[in-house]
Amino acid sequence: MANEHRKHFLFASDFDKTLTFNDTGYVLSEMLGISVSEFEHKARGMANLNLVQQGAELSYLLLHDPAFHSQVRREHLYDAGKRIRLKENIKQVYEILDRRIDGFHFDFYVLSAAPVEVIQSALEGIVPQDHIFGTEFKYKASGRDRKPGTRDGRLWKSRASRTTDRRARRSSRPCGLCR
Repeated sequence: MANEHRKHFLFASDFDKTLTFNDTGYVLSEMLGISVSEFEHKARGMANLNLVQQGAELSYLLLHDPAFHSQVRREHLYDAGKRIRLKENIKQVYEILDRRIDGFHFDFYVLSAAPVEVIQSALEGIVPQDHIFGTEFKYKASGRDRKPGTRDGRLWKSRASRTTDRRARRSSRPCGLCR
């Protein structure tokens, strides 16, 4: 069927616990030697304080918690992505939605509060990088310090970055859980 006669739709998916079996925070915590129970405690505490939206806990910890902020670099986020256990057949679903349904085309995007480096690494060869939107950090040349950033200078920010930006404007101190 000619491309101009196809109906186009947007198919958007979250990453953690939708395309994966567990949360990115668990994998990264394990890599750092931080117990899952400690990560869960911090995440629950932030949720109880309404400090961040659900799913944005890891991004907040990467910015403000000394255990995460001092240890995690960009390369650790890529490595964590390689360790994420994906659900089966994601590539096949992408291919079917992309071109195998006569008369229809679905643009498959991943939208998540997880760090974009983790998502891109986990979905490498499955979903194109320009179809992945997650929390992006700007790094100093040393790769050590992170702050919320934007994607390629555009105004779009993930929900985690927007939440973190609002909290940062209100107070330059991290929450009481991040000590």
